[in-house]
Amino acid sequence: MPTFRQAVEAKDAAAIEAMLADDVVFTSPVAFKPYQGKAITAAILRGVMRVFEDFRYIREIQDGAHHVYEFEATVDGLTINGCDLLTFDTDGRIIDFKVMVRPLRAAEALAARMGAQFEAIKADALG
Repeated sequence: MPTFRQAVEAKDAAAIEAMLADDVVFTSPVAFKPYQGKAITAAILRGVMRVFEDFRYIREIQDGAHHVYEFEATVDGLTINGCDLLTFDTDGRIIDFKVMVRPLRAAEALAARMGAQFEAIKADALG
């Protein structure tokens, strides 16, 4: 099985989904409440893969079960810098997935692009 970073860099949505615990909690940088569950988290991540351009990880930090992946990408011509903060359980599944992004203008562009496809993301999670 690839590492999380390898799966993301390969845009392997199935491998990423396989790494998620059934009860994973996803905290979005642009939504008020966290999302609970593998289906919606996987659907959101597939949506993000459609929105981000030129995605690349630039740093990785690990402390036991906690991993931080710093990334850069482009959204609507704006450079976005962010971090994926992951916590893994003892079985190696992601139980907590939090994303933070900056600067504000790029975060707003991300929110608009994700918001525009959120009905499709919810349908993807149900289907």
